[in-house]
Amino acid sequence: MINKGKAILSGLLLLAGLQQGQAQLMKAKEIYNKADSLRGQLTPLRTCYDVLYYHLDVKVDIDNKFISGSNEFKFKAVDRFNKLQFDLFDNLSVDKVVYKGKNLEFSREYNAVFVNFPEYIEKGKEDSFTVYYSGNPIQATRAPWDGGFDWKKDSNGKPWVATACQGLGASVWWPNKDHQSDEPEGMMISVAVPNGLMNVSNGRLVKTEKLKDGYTKYHWQVKNPINNYNVALNIGDYAHFKETYAGEKGKLDLDYYVLKENAGKIDFLKKNANETLKAFEHWFGPYPFYEDGYKLVETSHLGMEHQSAIAYGNKFQNGYLGRDGSGTGWGMKWDFIVVHESGHEWFGNNITAKDLADMWIHESFTNYSEALFIDYFYGKKASQAYVNGNRTAIQNNSPLQGPYGVNKEGSGDMYNKGGVLHNMIRTMLEDDDKWRDLLRGMNKQFYHQTVDYNDILSYMNEHTGIDLTKVFDQYVRHKGIPTLEIKETPKAGTFLIRWISEVDNFKMPVHIFDKDGKAIRIQATSRWTTHSFEGLTKESIKPDTFNYYIGVSIQ
Repeated sequence: MINKGKAILSGLLLLAGLQQGQAQLMKAKEIYNKADSLRGQLTPLRTCYDVLYYHLDVKVDIDNKFISGSNEFKFKAVDRFNKLQFDLFDNLSVDKVVYKGKNLEFSREYNAVFVNFPEYIEKGKEDSFTVYYSGNPIQATRAPWDGGFDWKKDSNGKPWVATACQGLGASVWWPNKDHQSDEPEGMMISVAVPNGLMNVSNGRLVKTEKLKDGYTKYHWQVKNPINNYNVALNIGDYAHFKETYAGEKGKLDLDYYVLKENAGKIDFLKKNANETLKAFEHWFGPYPFYEDGYKLVETSHLGMEHQSAIAYGNKFQNGYLGRDGSGTGWGMKWDFIVVHESGHEWFGNNITAKDLADMWIHESFTNYSEALFIDYFYGKKASQAYVNGNRTAIQNNSPLQGPYGVNKEGSGDMYNKGGVLHNMIRTMLEDDDKWRDLLRGMNKQFYHQTVDYNDILSYMNEHTGIDLTKVFDQYVRHKGIPTLEIKETPKAGTFLIRWISEVDNFKMPVHIFDKDGKAIRIQATSRWTTHSFEGLTKESIKPDTFNYYIGVSIQ
């Protein structure tokens, strides 16, 4: 997702509308905590079944901002059970839940739905049920940073509608097991829209069906695992352009859906998409979803990493709406939304955090993918300048990692500070070929998988050969940065060096420049250790603070 501070709503910001009063505020807090736990925790009612496949079939009544339809859940029983939980925001009606042709009993608590089955479903059995639902979904006011349906019109007055729901949750508009740890192995997305418009969703268009009521239904098949928040619909008066890209796994289909009024700008998107894929297949390995193709779909909101159907709203210009947040100028040489959201195809869509608390995995690597795009086309020096320039937006106000089990992400620093972290690790490694192999290997090892903090840490420790445990603890789980303390000793060129950090027994390699300007890597810890640099004094000793995001105290 795009970095725009902490603007993602968690659904229950509805509390802001409650009137003041201590009793009401206490109740509001209780609702917030309970609803977040129901959404964020993996209870036995959620872990008892593994979703294999969804068929989402929905009709969109644009005039009334109303949706209706069904979702079939195909699942495998992980444990023996006769009750389960799925999720749907409580402003939408669950009209019925059907199993083997019969309606099931169900109850609701906030945005969770509990279904009772007439008999136990035995462990290992594959089965299915279908949820029928309807209602007026939450309307996004600042998509993609809040979430819901974005009901807009193009300049010709034709409807232009999209969904975006990261953080808030896919259950804001369709019923599913709304937890990032469980991805279906594939799905069908069928969306009926008024004649004269088209719907673009994830995967490949396999069928267009004319209905009798003035609607056309578009059927999109997704053959790869997909996270719920990536499932999207995009409705508009689109022009379609198609080409192929000669990628690492062979021919990759590239599709572009832009408003007909912007058809003349398609070459801009094609150039950016081709350059992005070239750079990222170099750094990260093959595009992870060849079977589903790669699409850019124009939206009225700025953008989102919807798998194989990236939402694009950067108005056909370089930079981030024509700006460069790094202040270096390097960010003005490419379209930020194409690069950033495409980076998420590897980090976020291919490798997905199990819990929203670890959203930093998505955003830190994707933020750094911007720098690697620059590296590929303009060189390492430009790449590092871009990372360094992005520091100005870091606030160090809270950890990158959020709390587990309550559907909450961490600090917005997960973008720029996360990118800085990866650039530091690359600098510590001192081997760019190994760094590239590491990134490609990560996408291979965790191909189409969900991961957590420990998975990433263990992988980085093993493949860098550096114990980064304390480094990740400090930069991901704490809000501050360490300070390198340097004391000159009476012996010429000799210094005592240690780290001061929030993390006990902190250790991290760092580079110090010698008298000839060569960067020498040393291992510093929280204890004083002695290091010698011929010809240096406390006035001339200089740590690499360009590539290391640290404090420095020299005495």
